[in-house]
Order: sequence, then structure tokens, then C-alpha cells
Amino acid sequence: MRAEIFDMKKTAIILLMTSVLFMSCQRRAVPKPIGYFRIAIPDTAYSMTQLTKYPYSFRLSNNAYIKDTLVDGEKFWIDIQYPTLNATIHCSYKPIQNNFRTLANDAHEFLYKHTTVASAIPIQEFANPDKHVWGLFVQLHGNTATPMQFVLTDSTKHFFRGSVYCNCIPNQDSLAPIYNYLSKDVRVIMESMTWQ
Repeated sequence: MRAEIFDMKKTAIILLMTSVLFMSCQRRAVPKPIGYFRIAIPDTAYSMTQLTKYPYSFRLSNNAYIKDTLVDGEKFWIDIQYPTLNATIHCSYKPIQNNFRTLANDAHEFLYKHTTVASAIPIQEFANPDKHVWGLFVQLHGNTATPMQFVLTDSTKHFFRGSVYCNCIPNQDSLAPIYNYLSKDVRVIMESMTWQ
């Protein structure tokens, strides 16, 4: 009988030690900090667009391509696609025919639809008198659908507007490298815009 009790105690001790041993080998759960995936920004070279039948042309990044867009029968509307960045610049063009104020007000209204989400909307004026190009460059801070927009015109014949979109949920922190890259590209487009 004593031998059976001794064997039972021995078995209980072995089981207890084994379970303690297995429990002590597990890792403790530690919450990980929030992180974002790394975005690799490609090298860039620029060349003039070959838009021969369009009333405008500009320098374009070699990381983008132009896609014709026919929206509501409007000619000369394009999308500048950035496949590696999953981003698009939607560009619209309207000829000015005694409707400059209407076009400017439409652009203004479209911009200020984002005021409920944007934390700040700094506006920079742009002028290139040699090429008869004037405009505005607007960056929208915060988690807005469009982080930047721009308008270019000669105020007599041409009205060109662009809006940048990333094809994902807007998060200003994680998309900052893309926004910085696209901001430079938009400035190149503005500075190189010529009317045909």
C-alpha cells in the first residue's frame, strides 16, 4: 500500500513538474506598436507629353502614364496613372467661353467640399507669365480623399484642373512618402504646362 501511495505521489510530482515546464516555455504576449508598410519611391525622369491633339502639354514622370477619359462627353480629360504608387491625378479641361467665373467657382466649391475632414488647406499661387499660365496649388492636410488639387489657366481660353487621389483609405501618416512624391510631380506639371 505504501508503495502505491509513493508511486502516486511520484506520478503527481512528475505531472506537476512537466506542466510547469510546458507553461514556462510559452512566450508572453506583448502588444506590438502600430506600424506601416514601407513604400519604395522610384527614381524619376521627366519628358514632355505627346498629346498632339490636346490644347495643352506638360512634362510627365516616367513612372506615370496618361489614360484618356471621356466623362459626360467632355473632350481632353485625362487620368495620370501611377501604377506602382496606386495613385491617380484626375485632370479636367474646359475651354473658356465667357464662363471663367463659373469654372473658377466650380473648382472652388469642389475644393471646399473637403473642409469637414481637412485640418488645414494652404493655398499657393502660381504664375508663369512667359507661358501665360497662372494658377493655384492646394494641399489638404488631414485624412482627406484628395491630398492636393491644382488649377491652371490663361484666363482667356484654357482652364485645367487636377485632383490627386490614392486608391486606398486615406491615412496622411502612412501615405506621406507618396504625397511628397506626387507633390513634386504636380509642381513639375504646373511649371511645364504650355497651351497649344
